[in-house]
Amino acid sequence: MHHNKIRFIAEWEKQECILMSLPYSGSDWDYILDEILECYKRIISAMSASDVKVLLLAHDRSVAEELLSDIAHRENLVIVEADYNDTWTRDYGPIAVERMERKRSLDFGFNGWGLKFASDYDNLINLQLRDKYIIEPESYRNERDFVLEGGSVETDGRGTLLTTTRCLCSPNRNGGKSKSELNVILNDRLGVDHVLWLDYGSLAGDDTDSHIDTLARLAPDDTIIFTGCRNVDDEHFEELLKMRAQLTLFRTKGGEPFNLIELPLPDPVYDESGDRLPATYANYLVTDHVIFMPGYGQPANDMLACQTVRIAYPGREVVQINCIPLLKQHGSLHCATMQLHEGYVNGALFLKA
Repeated sequence: MHHNKIRFIAEWEKQECILMSLPYSGSDWDYILDEILECYKRIISAMSASDVKVLLLAHDRSVAEELLSDIAHRENLVIVEADYNDTWTRDYGPIAVERMERKRSLDFGFNGWGLKFASDYDNLINLQLRDKYIIEPESYRNERDFVLEGGSVETDGRGTLLTTTRCLCSPNRNGGKSKSELNVILNDRLGVDHVLWLDYGSLAGDDTDSHIDTLARLAPDDTIIFTGCRNVDDEHFEELLKMRAQLTLFRTKGGEPFNLIELPLPDPVYDESGDRLPATYANYLVTDHVIFMPGYGQPANDMLACQTVRIAYPGREVVQINCIPLLKQHGSLHCATMQLHEGYVNGALFLKA
């Protein structure tokens, strides 16, 4: 592996703001638009109240202004009009790396999770952010010849990458490349030199081909937080047991096993047609001083998930937000958010006159 000194930034490093895209009329959310807008308002209010800044993309600025006019600490919210198909900024937002101390916002190709959904506008979001001077134009890097979604990769910021074979090797993303071919590309583009390939783990109702952020997350100090399943009768039992077994075999760069922390699996949540939705507590967002944890109206599980994540992040508060509406389009809190790190965003954005 060549030492091109690129460093893929970990989620828990210092951030500037969180990028989100507001659901709009005419999108896939139409049938529950009021419900999902209330959910977005809950998330943005919780962030703003915790002094976490939000950069919100909106199809129609006036709709967003009206919805969010009464949130506390409104100065922590900037609304920008933009075109996008879908609301999952995690998967089409910019990916932050450092190269020789220089900040780089990488713009990878996005093709609707392997050509499943329209993505023509989503795939242009980072160009829009560059052209609107939201990300510094000189830091923007075109990597669009390679398809990569933010929800499919986790890093510890020290050269280790955690991902799933099912997603990255899928034929509809980069033509079904092998792990060894992808190791070279990931080293080249993200500077990672230790890739952990998770071969097992999938959730019913998941459209992403097993994004890592639904299953297992890297945390500081060689820790992996993962979705467990203790119920033998649950359809996920076998698959998540195999995943757990593989996680115990993973080694750090130094050859040590990881500290493993098991999250509960939420009780099944179903949609109107009786199909199971991909509820997972692994889909949390880490910010500078707060972790935002999705809740699913299951008091015991919701509380256990919060307490579990606290173990890996002792210095951070955990704030839980009801995300049941997000499940109805097969995502959750992490999928709907993308952290923009400090120094990667135009510093004047949040300055008040």
